[in-house]
Amino acid sequence: MSSKLKVAIVGSTGYGGVELIRFLVHHPQVEIVSVISSSSAGVPISDGFPHSAGVPISDGFPHLTDIVVQDLDGVEVHEIAAKADLVFTATPSGVSTKLVPQLLDAGLKVIDLSGDFRLRSGETYEAWYKKPAASPEYLKQAVYGLSEVYAEKLAGVSFISNPGCYPTATLLGIIPALKADWIDHRSLIVDAKSGVSGSGRGTSLVSHYAEMNENFKAYKVNKHQHIPEIEQVLGDIAGEDVTITFTTQLVPMTRGIMSTIYVTLKGDHTDQDLIGLYRDYYKGHPFVRVRGEGIWPATKEVLGSNYCDIGFAADARTGRLTIISVIDNVVKGAAGQAIQNLNLMMGWEENLGLGFIPVYP
Repeated sequence: MSSKLKVAIVGSTGYGGVELIRFLVHHPQVEIVSVISSSSAGVPISDGFPHSAGVPISDGFPHLTDIVVQDLDGVEVHEIAAKADLVFTATPSGVSTKLVPQLLDAGLKVIDLSGDFRLRSGETYEAWYKKPAASPEYLKQAVYGLSEVYAEKLAGVSFISNPGCYPTATLLGIIPALKADWIDHRSLIVDAKSGVSGSGRGTSLVSHYAEMNENFKAYKVNKHQHIPEIEQVLGDIAGEDVTITFTTQLVPMTRGIMSTIYVTLKGDHTDQDLIGLYRDYYKGHPFVRVRGEGIWPATKEVLGSNYCDIGFAADARTGRLTIISVIDNVVKGAAGQAIQNLNLMMGWEENLGLGFIPVYP
C-alpha cells in the first residue's frame, strides 16, 4: 500500500487546478487520487471543457495524454473522503464557501485557492465579492497561507486559505520594509499588471484575443476584491489600519504579475540597505530572490516557477522608494504556493516538488 498523502483536486479543469496537477505528479510524497471539475457541483463554467463525470481529463487538456489518465469525478463529499486525505479546492469564488465546510466536517484537510476564506470579516467579504460569506466558525478556522510570512503558523493545521495572486506579489514586496518601519504606509501606491490567465479559462471579452492583443487596459480601479486582503495583512504587520491605492491592469501576455509599489521612505535608505534588509528577512525561504543594485526583475524570469523576484530603486531626490515584485500568477500566485503550503502543513521540506527552473525564454 502507498504511504503517500492522497489528494483530490476540485477545480481540476481550471488553470489553477491543472497547474496543481502539473506539479503534484512529480511530488514524491503525494498521490493524486481524484480530479474533479467544480462545474460538476452545479457551477456553470463556459470554458469548452466536457465536464461530466467519467470523461477523461485529457479530453479537455490533451497535453496530459498518457500522463494523467484519471476520469473526472463528481463532487460527492463522502466519495472524496473515502479516497483522499487532503483536498485542494481551486474553485471560483462562492463555491468553496459551501463546499469547504462539508470537506472539513468529513475529516479532510483542505487548502483552498479561492478567495472565500482569506478575509476574517464576512461583512467585508460580502462588500467586495458580492457573494454570501462563509460561516464565521469556518472563517476562524482558516489559516492564511502567505508562506514566507506565516510559515510557523502553518505546521500541522488542517485548513489553509491560499493567498491571491496580486496580494502575494504585493505583500512580499512590501512587508520587510514595513516591518522594519522604513516606509510610511500612508503613502502606499500599487500599480499591478497581470497576464490574462488571471481571469480564468472561461471565455469573455476580457480574455478575447481581439480585445487584448496589442492592448493594455486598467480594470476594477480602486475596486479590486484583493484590496481588503492586502490591507488586512499589512494592518497586521503595522499594528494599525493600512489603506492603499491599488490599480490593476491587464497586459497581452498569458502568465505573470508585476507589482510596482511606490512609497515614501522614512530616513535615508539606499538600494544596498534595502537589498540587505530583504535578503535577511527572506533568508531560509528558497522562493524569494532579491535582485542586486540596479537590476530589476521581469515576469519572464519567473515563468512557470514558484519564485518571487524583487528589486528596488530608492530615490534620494524625492525621498520615495520603488519596489518591483514579479511572480507567475498561476504558480506562486496560486498552485505553487498551495503546494508550498502543503509542504509546510505536513512538516516536509518547503521546496519539495517545486524545484523547477523558470522557463526561458
